[in-house]
Amino acid sequence: ILVRVMLIKKPAVADYFYTANPDMLKNQIEDCLNNSVDIEVKGELKGLIVPHAGYIYSGIVAGAAYKHLKKYNDGSKKKIIILGPSHRYPLRGASVCAYDIFETPLGNINGSKIAKEMAQKIGFIPEADQFEHSLEVQLPFLQSVLTNFEIIPIVLGNVNVNELADFLKPFIDENTFLIVSTDLSHFFEYQKAVDTDNQTSDAILNQNTKKMIETGDVCGIVGVLSSMILAKDLKWNTTFLDYKNSGDTAGTKDKVVGYGSYAYSI
Repeated sequence: ILVRVMLIKKPAVADYFYTANPDMLKNQIEDCLNNSVDIEVKGELKGLIVPHAGYIYSGIVAGAAYKHLKKYNDGSKKKIIILGPSHRYPLRGASVCAYDIFETPLGNINGSKIAKEMAQKIGFIPEADQFEHSLEVQLPFLQSVLTNFEIIPIVLGNVNVNELADFLKPFIDENTFLIVSTDLSHFFEYQKAVDTDNQTSDAILNQNTKKMIETGDVCGIVGVLSSMILAKDLKWNTTFLDYKNSGDTAGTKDKVVGYGSYAYSI
């Protein structure tokens, strides 16, 4: 008799990037959702670009994005493709995190059969996700705005962005949302960070991949560029939602990290 072992992903950055206390975490995320700016997104939401720092730094910017996803919590099952850069593992290519269960302080999230299909094509390297925060910090936000969903998290290394966009395109349907996890510039003085991040924002909003490559400054550039290519191909619009940096939220202004959130819609 073959017994299939459940693959369970334990949280790696609870009590580091966000509190592991469920009640405190719920309250923190609700504050981020309720106190963030509310920018109109015209049309049907298709995806979000969101930051992935500690919640005290970037949670309010993420809240400006996730509050739009909450409007689609209609009971039908949603599929959430999450693209995040590899920070700790020297990843060549991409790794689809094909776990059965993802644990967070707010409970368990189901993995997806689609993730397993993808993993057979492009690989699943558990070490790439073992300590990765760029995907994990999105999960409690998703649990706070959706009640019925499964996730397809993908850790990205040096991937051809056109090939990635082409690979993802067939998986995107009316019940699928794309979440792109990235922070903006890192460790500039406050005003230089603002100026740099304005250049990045301009490239994202105009879906200008050439400008993003030349002047954009994001740690998750593979996911961002791939989403920009998808947006062009699928005729999605891009809406700016919020920008702050760590000097605005919970840090000093001498070396800051930038955070932006954007929506894709059609």
